[in-house]
Amino acid sequence: MTTPATSMTTAPEFRLPATDGRTLAYADVAGPKGTVIVFMCNHCPYVKAVLDLMIRDARDLAALGIGFAGICSNDAETYPEDSFPEMQRLAREKGLPFPYLHDETQEVARAYGAVCTPDFFGFDQSRRLVYRGRLDASRTSVVPGARRELYEAMKAVAEGRPPPAEQHPAIGCSIKWKRG
Repeated sequence: MTTPATSMTTAPEFRLPATDGRTLAYADVAGPKGTVIVFMCNHCPYVKAVLDLMIRDARDLAALGIGFAGICSNDAETYPEDSFPEMQRLAREKGLPFPYLHDETQEVARAYGAVCTPDFFGFDQSRRLVYRGRLDASRTSVVPGARRELYEAMKAVAEGRPPPAEQHPAIGCSIKWKRG
């Protein structure tokens, strides 16, 4: 499989509140060699299954100069577990090594073309989209020994190599859009 089609080729800008009290822009989360933006949430069983793997990969990628940030765009009125206070709780309890940002208006998810949680977008140092897909083959449970697809793609970018041409689309819960 290849990366899903998207009209977005350059990382859209954003300024969003983080669970640690700061307001962060893309430049604040970007790494010197690239950046991963993942659309995630608290309640999704796909996110819950791979969250520890995401934390591992975020740490490993940071060591390679790749920034990492999570964004929750879900409608918290319909899904209270995805509210900002619950995001803050999750960030504290899990000790997230990356900023967890709240996209209350859902404008950032729309700008990126995010469709599910988790949905991973990898950018090179020039903010060009180089990876769009999944963390690995895990779904609602971890696949032991699964190839670290996101990590391998972004490691290649950090080392100045192209990411793999074969990229598998993300699979997860749909973004919970607000009505209207």
